[in-house]
Amino acid sequence: MPAACESVLEDIEDIVSAEDLKPHDRQFVRRNVFPKVRKRNSQKIVQTDDEPPSDSIIPGVQKIWIRTWGCSHNNSDGEYMAGQLAAYGYKITDNSAEADLWLLNSCTVKNPAEDHFRNSIKKAQEGKKKVVLAGCVPQAQPRQEYLKGLSIIGVQQIDRVVEVVEETIKGHSVRLLGQKKDNGKRLGGARLDLPKIRKNPLIEIISINTGCLNACTYCKTKHARGDLASYPIEELVDRAKQSFQEGVCEIWLTSEDTGAYGRDIGTDLPTLLWKLVEVIPEGAMLRLGMTNPPYILEHLEEMAKILNHPRVYAFLHIPVQSASDSVLMDMKREYCVADFRQVVDFLKEKVPGITIATDIICGFPGETDEDFQETMKLVELYRFPSLFINQFYPRPGTPAAKMPQVPAAVKKQRTKDLSQLFHSYNPYDHKVGERQRVLVTEESFDSNYYVAHNPFYEQVLVPKDPLLMGKMVEVNIYEAGKHFMKGQPVSDARVHTASIRRPLAKGEVSGLTEEFRRSPQNGTNWKAQPSAEIPVKTQLSSCMALQLPWQQEGGGLKILSVSLALLAVLVMFYYGGMKTEL
Repeated sequence: MPAACESVLEDIEDIVSAEDLKPHDRQFVRRNVFPKVRKRNSQKIVQTDDEPPSDSIIPGVQKIWIRTWGCSHNNSDGEYMAGQLAAYGYKITDNSAEADLWLLNSCTVKNPAEDHFRNSIKKAQEGKKKVVLAGCVPQAQPRQEYLKGLSIIGVQQIDRVVEVVEETIKGHSVRLLGQKKDNGKRLGGARLDLPKIRKNPLIEIISINTGCLNACTYCKTKHARGDLASYPIEELVDRAKQSFQEGVCEIWLTSEDTGAYGRDIGTDLPTLLWKLVEVIPEGAMLRLGMTNPPYILEHLEEMAKILNHPRVYAFLHIPVQSASDSVLMDMKREYCVADFRQVVDFLKEKVPGITIATDIICGFPGETDEDFQETMKLVELYRFPSLFINQFYPRPGTPAAKMPQVPAAVKKQRTKDLSQLFHSYNPYDHKVGERQRVLVTEESFDSNYYVAHNPFYEQVLVPKDPLLMGKMVEVNIYEAGKHFMKGQPVSDARVHTASIRRPLAKGEVSGLTEEFRRSPQNGTNWKAQPSAEIPVKTQLSSCMALQLPWQQEGGGLKILSVSLALLAVLVMFYYGGMKTEL
């Protein structure tokens, strides 16, 4: 079926297939069609729900493969979309080849990430897969040629992913890119209590706000995520409580800039953190996400107290991007190098052992050799244990893309020089022989170890003993590498179970109500069932009458009344001419 909708839609109900008859055309067709006489069989054929018509498409039974690129915020969105689809009855699969539909959740920070995204779209089309696109790339530039004719779910519309997938499976092209607002005020995004499937059942990723207050000249994410919009403190605390009740033992707070949290709703980050700390169980931990220097400067004293709390990792990600004030000005970063150093020096003094992670862009337009040497000196001075080095890529539509560019060879050499400096020191050698308390939450990429983190969020590899997963244990550090330490559990030490409840199984849906859990198949009782009177392929889109439990406000009575009204319309439509067989 050809794409039906190229324009941006506010509501999925606006979909009209290119093959659908217009009211004027329908009258003309009636006068030129002769009824076909059907021969009835002597035996009545009963069609069961298990055997739909061969030419019908029943949404909610297909297999879906989800691929996510980018930051933890994007990963959280991917988890929410997977949870809603699974709750509705779709099967989430790790096998892309067996999937009926690919949901590709993109990142727009760098050119290589978008290249991977574009290649995945091409591969899906070559494999005759249905495709739904999500994330920052299509949100920021939905009219790119390679996105033409494909369904898109906007970053603030992820609570409607079931509807978009359902229509895409039917052959429609759907685009939902609108902003969520309340009385004209932009909201943080989709609700936090949606069903989700955590990639790691022990780790909950909570987006505390979306968007930011800056206008960095190199950033494409701003085009997708927009201005700052924060979630209320009570909603974030409730989400944390629910996560702990589902066996989570580690929470990551994420956003485009956590330090700016609350400025749009009359509160601030320390206030949120103190409220969250109150509900964190013993043994569980909280990790704070990236914050830009300007906003953390205002709260240094309180932030130091919070980062010293035993249930908060002494870790902070503060991107500096460059140690040249002239480059920072061209980037419109709204701080100078002295501000960054003030934040780092203060926290290092007040939070002993704190891990400071940072980002650096090599070869930003206008960066001179002297500018770059200032950056090298900064890294040499602080010897950051975690450093994200990025060669500059001009992103289409950003002011930096129009600036005079540093030659590619120079950018590449600067990236190489900084990488060599970073790998010239080992930040953990002095910790060999220490006894550390670590929380075990993951499996290593090579599957040979379990991954734990100490109070400074430094990575510690421990033996792959299933009894250690999800536990707070003490280990002796016996080896150190560039990015990790290795620890051996202390035999006489107490092992503390961090989770207050049994964690959900991998792939199990979080946030389902008891009513959902009692249904034979998660969520299938909420689908609009095919009518016994009307052939499936002539039915109106079921999503028009569909209101998922997480979208409810008025309760079941509202669903019933709307459904009955639509059923009446369908019957009238049917008897008004849809019986005619073309």
